[in-house]
Amino acid sequence: MLYYQPKLVAPAGPLTGMEALIRWQSPKHGFLTPDRFLPQAEKSGLIVPIGNWVICRQMKVWVEQGHSDWSVAVNLSAVQLEHISLVDVVRTALETHELSPTHLVLEVTESTAMHDAEASLKVLNKLSALGLSISIDDFGTGYSSLLYLKHLPANELKIDRGFITELAQGNDDEAIIQAIIALGKTLGMKIVAEGVETPEQQELLTRLGCDTLQGYLLGRPGPADAQTKKVEHPEKKPELAPAFQ
Repeated sequence: MLYYQPKLVAPAGPLTGMEALIRWQSPKHGFLTPDRFLPQAEKSGLIVPIGNWVICRQMKVWVEQGHSDWSVAVNLSAVQLEHISLVDVVRTALETHELSPTHLVLEVTESTAMHDAEASLKVLNKLSALGLSISIDDFGTGYSSLLYLKHLPANELKIDRGFITELAQGNDDEAIIQAIIALGKTLGMKIVAEGVETPEQQELLTRLGCDTLQGYLLGRPGPADAQTKKVEHPEKKPELAPAFQ
């Protein structure tokens, strides 16, 4: 099943879109998060049809409901990135659902993009040529080459939640985040911080220059219908507080 987590303009909205997050309601094991089953899906090759199923599945509905300014972010695994049909699958999905490429963001982790940097660059350039956005996920955790990073057709950097968890004013995580933001801005990218869980993190990340925030404070993952209801019937919040709870 597909869950979605809101992404909001810092500090508290408006909403710019959702990230698609896959879950499995197993008859035997119950409700499972991705870390419990995606490794097996990658080993078996099932990650390819699963990934194809995720792309654009819900965005068409939101456009028809009037949310044409949203985008949906979909994670790409290393197996998908290396699959020969990926570009055609994405192109077909956009055409089938009659969506603009601007409605789709493909997220690829730093380590995945650097696994085979030359091959990744070719595929990501083809995907970018379709007009969609590329986001480098979990940035700062891998061993990427800045030489390749500047050539990747990425529009967005997502700061890994590991830097956000212990973020406090004046500590090393703040310095690292400042450096990542400066790097991303220099390369013309938007900066997204995920894992935002406290108002203090929300305020500090906004002040440091993050464009978009994502995390439990701003909105927990949930089914598409539930997320739409929260947008259409928001609770009243004090200034700077998030639009989702």
